[in-house]
Amino acid sequence: MSDTHYTIRLAQDCDQQHWDNYILSHPEASPYHLFAWKKAVEEAYGHKGYYLLVEHDTKIEGVLPLIHFHLPFVLNSFTSLPFCDIGNALCNTSEVCRLLLDESRALCHEKKIKKMNLRGEMSVPSDHLKEFVPENHNKVRMTMNLPGSSESLMNGFKSKLRSQIRKAQQNGLTFSWANDANLHGYYCVFSQNMRDLGSPVHSRKWFQCIMKHYGQNAKMAIVHYEHEIVGGCILLAAGKTIAIPWASTLRKYNKLAPNMLLYWNVLQYAADAGFTTFDFGRSSEGEGTYKFKKQWGATPTPLDWYSFMPSSDQASPSDSQADTSKKQKIAQIWSRIPIPLANLLGPRIRRYISL
Repeated sequence: MSDTHYTIRLAQDCDQQHWDNYILSHPEASPYHLFAWKKAVEEAYGHKGYYLLVEHDTKIEGVLPLIHFHLPFVLNSFTSLPFCDIGNALCNTSEVCRLLLDESRALCHEKKIKKMNLRGEMSVPSDHLKEFVPENHNKVRMTMNLPGSSESLMNGFKSKLRSQIRKAQQNGLTFSWANDANLHGYYCVFSQNMRDLGSPVHSRKWFQCIMKHYGQNAKMAIVHYEHEIVGGCILLAAGKTIAIPWASTLRKYNKLAPNMLLYWNVLQYAADAGFTTFDFGRSSEGEGTYKFKKQWGATPTPLDWYSFMPSSDQASPSDSQADTSKKQKIAQIWSRIPIPLANLLGPRIRRYISL
C-alpha cells in the first residue's frame, strides 16, 4: 500500500464534466462509461446510478459506474453496466482499482444488494478477485482497428465483401443520417426486429434519452427503400472509439442487403472522421452475427464478466442447456404476439433485463 492519500466518493450531477474528461483520456474507456449513460438510464427507466470515483488532490484516479436494479421482493442488484457489454472500473493503478472494488462491496452490504455484476477486465491481482465469480458464457466483444481513411478501409476488404457492398448500393437503397424527427421510423424497424427475434424491446423513451444526453456523441442513421425506412442504427462515440450498440433491418428486405449498405456507410464515416476503433458489440462465437462482423475485419476479445454476492452462499451453477431451451421456447412465443402488444409489454420487461 502506498502513502498516497485517496478520496473515494459518489459522483454527483455537477461532476459530469469532471467524470467525462477522465473517461475521454482513458485508453480503455468505452462510450458507455460516459456520464450520459447514467442520465439516460435514470430518466428512461428510473434505475439509480451509483458512480464511484477516486480522487487525489481533486484529480480523478479511477471510476466505477454502478446501476441499481430494484424491484421489491424480486430484484435488488448492481450492474456495471446494464444494457451494454462493458462498464468495468477504469483506473490509473491497480491500487485504485482495488479501492473501488472494496468500496463497491461495502456499498452492496449497505444497500442489501443480492448480486453485483461487473462487466469488463479487472486490473487487480487475481487474489483480490477471489470473491468475484467469473460468469461462463459464449460471448465475445467484436472490435476493429480502423485505417486513416475510408479508401484504405475499402481497399483492405476482400473482393467478395466489396462486391456485396456494390450490390447493396445498386439495389435502390439509400443511406442517410437522421435526427430526432426520424426516431419514430427507426423505432418501428427496431421494435419489429426485436419482436421477430423473440426479445422484449427497449422503450422508445430509452432511445430519446440516449440521443438527448449523448448529444454530439450520438448519431442515428437510416436506410430507405422506396420511401420506407427498412433499416437503421445508433452510434455512440467516446474519444477515438465509436460503437454501434443497436442496429436493425427488416427481414423481408434482406435480399436487398440493407445491412451491408448500413454498415459500410457508418464504417466509412468512422474511418474518415478519425476514429481508430470500431466496436461492433457482443456476439456468440460461430453464430450469424459473429460471422457478419468478422467479415468486416472485426476480431473477438473475450468478455470478462464477474458476479459478486454479499452473502457467503454463491448461487449453484445452473443447467445452461435447460436454460437455453427455456429461453428458446419463450422467444418463440414472444415472436408470435402482435407488434402493438409487444411494444406495450416489452419495455416493462426490458427495463429489468440488464443484458
